[in-house]
Amino acid sequence: MKVFVSALILAIGFYSTTSLAQSFTNRTTAHGLGSNYVNGVFATESTIYAATAGGLSISTDSGASFTNKTTANGLGSNYVLGVYATGSTIYAATAGGFSISIDSGATFTNTSTNGIGSGIEYGVYAIGNTVYAATNGGLSISTNSGATFTNITSGNGLGSSIVYGAYASGNTVYAATNGGLSISTDSGATFTNKTTANGIGSNYVLGIYASGNTIYAARDSGLSISTDSGATFINKTTANGLGSNVVLGVYGSGNTVYAATTGGLSISIESNSINATPSSGTVGVPTSFIYTLSYSKEPTSPIFQVSYSKTGNAPWKVLKFGAPTISDYTETTIGTTITRTATVGSYTPVASNVSKNGVIRVCEYSLSDLINPAACASSPFSVSKN
Repeated sequence: MKVFVSALILAIGFYSTTSLAQSFTNRTTAHGLGSNYVNGVFATESTIYAATAGGLSISTDSGASFTNKTTANGLGSNYVLGVYATGSTIYAATAGGFSISIDSGATFTNTSTNGIGSGIEYGVYAIGNTVYAATNGGLSISTNSGATFTNITSGNGLGSSIVYGAYASGNTVYAATNGGLSISTDSGATFTNKTTANGIGSNYVLGIYASGNTIYAARDSGLSISTDSGATFINKTTANGLGSNVVLGVYGSGNTVYAATTGGLSISIESNSINATPSSGTVGVPTSFIYTLSYSKEPTSPIFQVSYSKTGNAPWKVLKFGAPTISDYTETTIGTTITRTATVGSYTPVASNVSKNGVIRVCEYSLSDLINPAACASSPFSVSKN
């Protein structure tokens, strides 16, 4: 399930594969943020960087508290629109230039005249020595850690030369523009553009993050999510728990997704949940059972597991483990809910391992999609063997 916790203008949430609901809690100036207006966010392990309208706010305790960096530390402006960090190096996109720290934010140097598209930077991303700066005049790319840049514009296929955010993975580069989401598969040489025609809630894209085939697009009217590399999108709003429909940035770390909004910081963790019931009642070992799986995206290469416990607590004995196949179950799919009926053949071979007065639980999860492997049937069913 994906559930969101909103606290600052960033949104922290958790995916609920049961309800697809997103609930949020917020972090604010009361927790040390420079401003409640958070333009962007980056996180790695327990360290969170929040680009705010009052400075660059850094937390080293998973968002419990923040310290704020300003022009007094060398930032080009206190209005910080984007941030990225790797090791002790921090890149900050500000309204007054591109600021770089090599000492974990103690001090910054600022530039706006080294080939970068504009003195107004909206976002930044880096891989090794390659830095992508989203600017008011194009997507600027540096291959020497920000010393110099070359600039990409709408002439190269960008939806607009006004670029609000950037992300890259391998040769694929994503640019969030005010004319759509632009994607390059040749390291930024050329781009194709995704718009409302592809299901994005708005062509005004403010931030971008991608993991595998999944793309998160921050918009002026919600968060758009694609699980097919941008071919189609679904949209999340305050109805799903976002702190605001104005989502200014988005980033993921591990299985956690952070959304920066004008109403708080929302953090999301993906997991699965399942409901299972025996098809033959609770007396005796069932020869088949039904389980319902709800998901935020259909798992890739899922793993199916049936376990038994005498008490309903650990230790659990695994009765069946492996990739589910058509011989294991029949299924129907409605929206984002799969209902599967496990067949006799999938269960009988391991039924002899069941002692009486036990409990059966069912799990299905995907390591490749970072679906929580601990999520099992929310209502395990009792069995007995005479």
